[in-house]
Amino acid sequence: MDPSQRNIPTYLGLSIFNMLCCCLPMGIAALIYSLRVENASSIGDVDRASSSSRTARTLNIMGIVFGAIFIIITIVIYVVLLKNKP
Repeated sequence: MDPSQRNIPTYLGLSIFNMLCCCLPMGIAALIYSLRVENASSIGDVDRASSSSRTARTLNIMGIVFGAIFIIITIVIYVVLLKNKP
């Protein structure tokens, strides 16, 4: 394997974390692109691996942000409802 192929990150662990803990739809998409990185790297397609790696990273960032926003909104709604409870 060419040294340039070994340095392309797959973001597989982050994709699994994102899928399970943050945002399921974005996590699934990121997981698919992470697996595409591995497949493209194994056949020596560095361009496709790099492109899939960037897409996986972007999807993971978006999933974590959306997940964090959802959690914050949920907490705020819960706190507001608790304050208004007689």
